[in-house]
Amino acid sequence: MYKKYYTVGILPVRSGIETHYTATEYHRLIIMSFESKLIPVMREGVEVVKMIFFKKLHASLAGEYPEWDAKFSSMVTGAIVNQTFGTTNDQEPFLSFNEENRELINKEAGNVASRLEEMRIPLTDALRMQSLCDQMDEVEGKSYLKTAQEAGILIDERDLPMPNSFMDMVRRMGKAFGLIIPPLPEEEVSSDTTQ
Repeated sequence: MYKKYYTVGILPVRSGIETHYTATEYHRLIIMSFESKLIPVMREGVEVVKMIFFKKLHASLAGEYPEWDAKFSSMVTGAIVNQTFGTTNDQEPFLSFNEENRELINKEAGNVASRLEEMRIPLTDALRMQSLCDQMDEVEGKSYLKTAQEAGILIDERDLPMPNSFMDMVRRMGKAFGLIIPPLPEEEVSSDTTQ
């Protein structure tokens, strides 16, 4: 039985040697090319969810703790968002702030699921999408999914979202929070440029 080969391109121009791939290798290259374009878009979607999470959590904490000044409230909120998404900020003043307020940060991080019930679906989807992107980028050692599950944020029975449905959710939420400006219809763009 013969393998079918596809000529995909030329190796460096100086060599002039054609590159041949089996069908499986060819499909793998197409998937890798698609993934290399898709991953940054998915990561941007995760960042939008993180910004919305920050805004909602900050407002909730400010309402519950009116005695906190704006800077302290923002620092606690940022620490919780970073902890939820497995991000470590090892620069000052954040590092010492996190160490000094670890008990408070952990307590409030444990209350996210009950405090922001409406954010559990977007957070579940964003955390799983981030995990998928990390796997594709071969980033290892992150335990944020387990941490979110233990905190009751992660909805176990929810399926991993398809990229298009995740981005649709991100666009709707981003538009509602003024973080994403939807593109203008083509007619408006062309009339704006002709004036």
